[in-house]
Amino acid sequence: MARIRLFIDHPMAQGQAVPLDAAQAHYLSGVMRQKPGDDVMVFNGRDGEWSARIDQAGKRGGSLTIGQQTAPQRDPPDLWLLFAPIKKARTDFIVEKAAELGCARILPVQSDFTNSERIRQDRLQAHAVEAAEQCGGTFVPAVADLQPLSRLLAGWDPARQILWADEAMAGPAQTLAGLLPGAWAILIGPEGGFSESERVILRGLPFVHPVSLGPRILRADTAAVAAIALWQAALGDWRG
Repeated sequence: MARIRLFIDHPMAQGQAVPLDAAQAHYLSGVMRQKPGDDVMVFNGRDGEWSARIDQAGKRGGSLTIGQQTAPQRDPPDLWLLFAPIKKARTDFIVEKAAELGCARILPVQSDFTNSERIRQDRLQAHAVEAAEQCGGTFVPAVADLQPLSRLLAGWDPARQILWADEAMAGPAQTLAGLLPGAWAILIGPEGGFSESERVILRGLPFVHPVSLGPRILRADTAAVAAIALWQAALGDWRG
């Protein structure tokens, strides 16, 4: 049986009592059929993974007692994902895979052709938490609220380079040879791509690096996964 893992935003140390909210207590007792005395794994995004004993879990909440540390804290590389939200299920998919693949921060952006004018930031953050719980990670990326791409770029720190997955460059896939590790962001456009005025702005920024993701034009959710994998293999923590 797969280990049960919970993200709990609370300090953790051996012998520490940790509260469960109503949703977490219901998940353990009502969904997973756990009972007092059973062990689960917990993490808070800062202190690694720990074993914990269930003391109580009811409709209104519960508590755990922290045992031994089972894994050290593993933080992702300094990679952000900027993407234009698309249909609900595909936006959820992008956030989940970004968390699994090792993004440190997720920033939904509104472009000229973005389909969504608003997002549920709290729901997307919950998807990031669930992805970290499922994949064995000890870090949960923060999901920002939706903001205009133009505003974000106007205040951008040029020390953080941007890898732009430019659908207009569909052709032979490119490696990232010559680019240096460090603070990076990946930019994925909406369905239909960026407008011509946005493309002019992006191509004029010295910290933006357009790149092809291969000979086929990818859906936005597929492009996000492909670009993160490409960056991780060349510049991130997938390198041998």
